[in-house]
Amino acid sequence: MKIAIASGKGGTGKTFVSTNLFAVAEKEALNVTLVDCDAEEPNVNEFLDGKTTSTEIINQHLPVIDKEACVYCGKCRDWCNYNAIICLSENKQIYLIEDLCHDCGACLAACQYHAITEIEKRLGTVTIKAYSNQARIVEARSDIGVYSPVSVIKAALDKVQDTDLILMDSPPGISCPFIATVVPADFIVLVTEPTPFGLNDLKLSVETLEQLEKPFGVVVNRTGLGDERVYDWLEEKQIPLLMKIPFDKNIARIYSQSRLLVREDPSYATRFLDLLKTIEGLCKK
Repeated sequence: MKIAIASGKGGTGKTFVSTNLFAVAEKEALNVTLVDCDAEEPNVNEFLDGKTTSTEIINQHLPVIDKEACVYCGKCRDWCNYNAIICLSENKQIYLIEDLCHDCGACLAACQYHAITEIEKRLGTVTIKAYSNQARIVEARSDIGVYSPVSVIKAALDKVQDTDLILMDSPPGISCPFIATVVPADFIVLVTEPTPFGLNDLKLSVETLEQLEKPFGVVVNRTGLGDERVYDWLEEKQIPLLMKIPFDKNIARIYSQSRLLVREDPSYATRFLDLLKTIEGLCKK
């Protein structure tokens, strides 16, 4: 079972939910892996530490255009779906916009004059940590200045094998990194807060998941903050409200000290385990 924990905006509590779900799953002796897919700012290791077993550098192939061999026919430009190549045939000028290149290889296949070769560009790293005998943590971390973390996220997800339960801590928003994380998921937990901003971005996330035809439910964090509009909207849309987490000073204190709520409060260990079982039941429908 693959569960992505996501949201439309940052700071709603995705990592809070992800790490606590992981902790209760590990305590139940489940074969579980938590993948930190927020590659631009991974922070799972602030709460869960393990023994590093491997670190792999993730590279991207970039085309290199030999202007002496190029005839400026523009075929490589035409084949590039990402507009990463600019070719001015009349002026005999051709350029690659590296940040737009998606390493698809189309330009290499298009060129009939052997004017294009490839070099490797480092994008980031994927680190695997053993947390216990049956629990692992996989961290995707993109290098500073990398335009898109999608390749690093996909590489991290490819490392997850022979696991009964996969939890994926998604990047915020609904752009490409979010899509790369939720597409492989069997179920998505959307974490929101009962504020106008939280509701607005929740609606954007829901619209995206509905287009992807993905099952999902909502966890409302910091209840008691803001207003009741998010609950009215969930009821109107008939979206499952999976859990409410109160706006509580003690919870904030525990989290700010990089500790896990389910280990500090047995009642929340029960609640997060119930959340996991609820999701499992919804996946089977």
